[in-house]
Amino acid sequence: MDSLTQIVLGAACGEIALGKKIGNKALLFGAIGGTIPDLDVFIGRFLYGNEIQAMAFHRGFMHSILFAVLGSFLFGLITYKLYNSGIRKETTSLHNWIWLFFLSIFTHPLLDCFTPYGTQLFTPFSNYRVAFNTISVVDPLYTIPFLLSLIIMMFFNRNRTRRTWWLKTGIYLSSAYMIFTIFNKIYMDSVFKKSFEKANININRFSAQPTIFNNILWYSVAETDTQYHLTFYSLFDKSDTADKIITVEKNTIY
Repeated sequence: MDSLTQIVLGAACGEIALGKKIGNKALLFGAIGGTIPDLDVFIGRFLYGNEIQAMAFHRGFMHSILFAVLGSFLFGLITYKLYNSGIRKETTSLHNWIWLFFLSIFTHPLLDCFTPYGTQLFTPFSNYRVAFNTISVVDPLYTIPFLLSLIIMMFFNRNRTRRTWWLKTGIYLSSAYMIFTIFNKIYMDSVFKKSFEKANININRFSAQPTIFNNILWYSVAETDTQYHLTFYSLFDKSDTADKIITVEKNTIY
């Protein structure tokens, strides 16, 4: 998802791992961990000479489970060595920092799996892109309540139960909304499938995903042997099918 959402999620992971020991600083380190996988955008531009290869590199190895494991040990060790000095010495453990970076790095690609485009979660063992297509890459209804909960949480002492309450509130609200998008995706798939059947379009496959900034208006692209078909559907539509379908010829050259 977008950078702000990943920062918020990473910050929450930092709070889970080290909030009781270092307070709001855990939010900062968690936010950094949640941002690390998206640095592949800049690395891809440095490694490749064209935008297509650089785009393909994004959500690759740095969004994989293996990178989350290796990265958590690497960044955890570095941070532990730098942080545990002077008056902070022995206030945290290496295990704490490894756990913080694993949570913040791993949840990043995990969240990206629910968006379109796909995430190579199993690289280098497989280049398959996991994409559940349930939520847009930018969705304020997921991010804003989560963000506000963490902002309010910051004003409470790290030992106050109210701080934990606000953390849980943010996690529960965002998780509940994500569950809604999953059920909404199932419903939208059924609507689009019925819409193509009603239009007597014998499709080979189709994909449906929400439009940007929301989970209300969705669109679907279907493929037949000779054509592509595009249609939109909103939860507020009165009809139970998408009635306007745009058809584009493939014009395939053999």
